[in-house]
Amino acid sequence: MSNLFWLTEEQMARLWPFFPRSHGKPWVDDPRVLNGITFINRNGLRRCDAPREYGPAKTPYNRWKRWGDMGGFARMMEGLVQFYTEARSARGWTIQPSRR
Repeated sequence: MSNLFWLTEEQMARLWPFFPRSHGKPWVDDPRVLNGITFINRNGLRRCDAPREYGPAKTPYNRWKRWGDMGGFARMMEGLVQFYTEARSARGWTIQPSRR
């Protein structure tokens, strides 16, 4: 499938601290599942319609639920906002308020 969604290595490096450590049996790696969750939400799919590249159909839902309950998604989004804020500052970009 050519339109799969994958976060960049730079974005994933920023998000790694927010993933909980796994305990017990090995599971599908977090970046793959996060990309799957994003793909499912972006395309309005049911979890069973997600491509197999993102792992078993139930895995994205289980992680979505677990990470949401733990506040993981909020922390991930804050991390990405901080990353892009720092990147814009480094490039000299500023956000100007609207003057309407």
